[in-house]
Amino acid sequence: MKIAVCGSSGLIGTALVDALRADGHEVLRLVRRAPQGADEISWDPEQPLSPGKLAGVEAAVNLSGAGVGDKRWSESYKRTLVDSRVNPTHTLATALAALDPKPRVLLQGSAIGFYGDHGETKVDETFGPADDFLARLTVRWEAAAAPAENAGIRVCYLRTGLVVAREGGAWGRLFPIFKFGLGGKLGNGRQYWSFISLTDHVRALKFLLTSDVSGPVNLTGPEPVTNADVTKAMGSVLHRPTLFPVPAIALKVVLGEFSTETLRSQRVVPAVLSKAGFSFEHPTIEAAIRAAA
Repeated sequence: MKIAVCGSSGLIGTALVDALRADGHEVLRLVRRAPQGADEISWDPEQPLSPGKLAGVEAAVNLSGAGVGDKRWSESYKRTLVDSRVNPTHTLATALAALDPKPRVLLQGSAIGFYGDHGETKVDETFGPADDFLARLTVRWEAAAAPAENAGIRVCYLRTGLVVAREGGAWGRLFPIFKFGLGGKLGNGRQYWSFISLTDHVRALKFLLTSDVSGPVNLTGPEPVTNADVTKAMGSVLHRPTLFPVPAIALKVVLGEFSTETLRSQRVVPAVLSKAGFSFEHPTIEAAIRAAA
């Protein structure tokens, strides 16, 4: 297929583009700078995107968005988090809806922040949204893809968990800390973390491109674990001690409002993926960490 990818320079986007090209797909990268090759087109998410630039595109993957944990959540950065997701999504979805013929599918970025904190309860795609900043952001993010869905394009909302990778994201920060023997549980460690290996995330995206799945899809591994379990697994795989728990108050001082996200409990399971027949290469936290280490 000819596949358009937004957010192709990020952790997941980079891995996805490589995997799609290895499979023989033609990838068109949407970039916010001057194109550096025939496989790139320049766009401004704040301005309408000419459908002609996407001529022949059969699928699109939208992974645009500033990093949630990259900076403290000032009011200004909160606006950046919203605008960097909602505006590109609406611009892309509008352009896709105007294509003739229309693409088969849009894989639209989202996050398990949609669900909020449910403690030890297992959460699947039937659960509704919470009422906090990340949940409200995610609701708006998904809603911005409405032009594509209304045009009859199959849309999957990729409610992504914590991606286990050495190169970036939350785990990219954890690996150096644990390798220096300074890792430990966060808060009381009883909060559930819903993880997925980078390899399985990319495999799931490829699976969804050609499946008949639509609507919300939880991109998490089948066995969410507590932060204490994550800490134990990191120490075991990296052969390092994990003696330094980080009190909740210290997280608040360092991370500000974002600290609540590291302490919330989200036991999110991939019910839709599992029902569709997807199998995980790294179903356990140990396997995911070993694949990234």
